[in-house]
Amino acid sequence: MQSDPTRKHLEFHNTHRAMAAMDVNYPDGASTGWHSHPRGQLLHAIEGVMIVRSAEGSWVVPPNRALWLAAGLEHDVKMSGEVKIRTVFIDATAIRHMPAESCVIEVSPLLRELIVAAVQVPLDYGEGSRDDRLMQLLLDEVRVSDVLPLHLPMPEDERIRRICEAITAHPADTSTAGRWAERLNVTAKTVHRLFARETGMSFAQWREQARLLSALRKLANGERIIDVAFDCGYASQSAFTAMFRRHFGKPPSEFYR
Repeated sequence: MQSDPTRKHLEFHNTHRAMAAMDVNYPDGASTGWHSHPRGQLLHAIEGVMIVRSAEGSWVVPPNRALWLAAGLEHDVKMSGEVKIRTVFIDATAIRHMPAESCVIEVSPLLRELIVAAVQVPLDYGEGSRDDRLMQLLLDEVRVSDVLPLHLPMPEDERIRRICEAITAHPADTSTAGRWAERLNVTAKTVHRLFARETGMSFAQWREQARLLSALRKLANGERIIDVAFDCGYASQSAFTAMFRRHFGKPPSEFYR
């Protein structure tokens, strides 16, 4: 029985090898608490969904995805459903061509099996050994994986941060940028300018992304698609499905299969 799963990762930081893999399980609703790692982290769960928060924003990570977290980034992971994490710590100073920034990547069936197999690799695996070749192949698969739009950047400007926090709490809110501008006593042009400067997205793009991430959490909890659609501000299930398919190339009914 694990006494404290939130501290298990400490055993995997002090190894002379550039890579080390770990497995850890959490119950629904659990949280790791805020922490960071001296190495980059490929964070993947074979079951359950992870909601990862940082000062940069938040990510939703379902089982067919993995999150690359840059070394030193303070973050918190909250579990949706029972989550079985399989993660790989990677020293990006010793291994070239890793992602320059934190991002969500697609996990192919091969990459999934390599991550699962890497958990069995000892910390002191030999150079040129079968274990070493497995780790190198895992790196090759990470490098060719597609980066996916599952990041929700959070602004520093307090004015639009209020908007973002409100939308995150109530994604069905249909208030326009103009309506928000009235509440903040600024112009709609200012709202649009601040969203572009602070998040790299337009107001409409940010709201759609927030709705998408909220929908992923709800779908992971087994909620009905039609209920998710209405809760996230869509007028119909078909409108929600069209948005979802545009982002992921498949309808929400197939996403977690």
